Amino acid sequence: SMSDVYLGTGFSGQTEPTKHVISKELMTRMNKTIPAGTTLSSGLRSYGFGPCTDWSFTKLNQAVQSYSSSSFDSAINTLECSSGGTPVATAFDAAKTDLASAPGNIAVILFSDGHNYDISPATKVQVLKEQYGDKLCVYTVWVGNEKEEAGIAVLQRLSDISGCGFSTSASAIASSDGMADFVSKVFFKPGAEKDSDGDGVVDSKDKCPNTPKGAIVDRDGCWAFHGVLFDFDSAVVKAGNEAMFKNAIKVLKLNPTLTVEIQGHTDSQGAEAYNQKLSERRANAVKQILVDHSINTDRLTTKGFGESNPGASNDTEAGRAHNRRVAYKRTDI
Repeated sequence: SMSDVYLGTGFSGQTEPTKHVISKELMTRMNKTIPAGTTLSSGLRSYGFGPCTDWSFTKLNQAVQSYSSSSFDSAINTLECSSGGTPVATAFDAAKTDLASAPGNIAVILFSDGHNYDISPATKVQVLKEQYGDKLCVYTVWVGNEKEEAGIAVLQRLSDISGCGFSTSASAIASSDGMADFVSKVFFKPGAEKDSDGDGVVDSKDKCPNTPKGAIVDRDGCWAFHGVLFDFDSAVVKAGNEAMFKNAIKVLKLNPTLTVEIQGHTDSQGAEAYNQKLSERRANAVKQILVDHSINTDRLTTKGFGESNPGASNDTEAGRAHNRRVAYKRTDI
């Protein structure tokens, strides 16, 4: 349906105003409106099916990377056509991996008519929100015609699920003032609290100040891996954590003078003395993985905290999983 002609206003200069073309034009205007020198990361993913998406239901047009106006413009230009259905749910599902390396707060912006969805994307947005928590907001832009007005409510629901963000329309952000207001609300927070280390968690809530640039942090602003690393009563690192270790290795290699203390933690199940030893084994297990990836052992120290420093309540399974973690603390400053 994105190949249909867009019948709204604000795009008189377009000779072939399909909804696909209008979506690209809006991205271009947004890109030009973001102030020069703004520190952001950007990525771009399209959806559909056919040659436009290399015969997949979704295509990564630009992996998440440091933002520049020129590189994002090049990514927009790869959106050459639209075809197939509207598998937005598949795109949101793929975004879980896309955003794994995204530092700071995350704004997901969806351009769509909210029409002809093969599968409702609501569940996928909920999963994404659960994964990234308060760091993630969803913004939707309705690029549709009168016959597709039901899509407005569909897109509004996606923004509502995120608990932040909002839904708007192509016509509302077509003007210079409209786009400037959109960019301001999405990318900038008026009077926002200071975030000295740039990790996306304001100083007043940041329990781990001075996080190194590029580190993926948890809700407390700490460079930590939670729950998924270890099963109960285990110091064996679970499979499926490659992205997390890649981030740690990347940060350490980008900051050659950085040294860290690897801190192991447990939940409260079991004897306190046993948990102390278990936390030490967990810290050493993570250290060994980093050493195996050419990180000098002299830059790494380990410490076990046992069950003494929980990050969540031990009264629930979710809280206990959160507490089975390894965290990093800078020791070079």
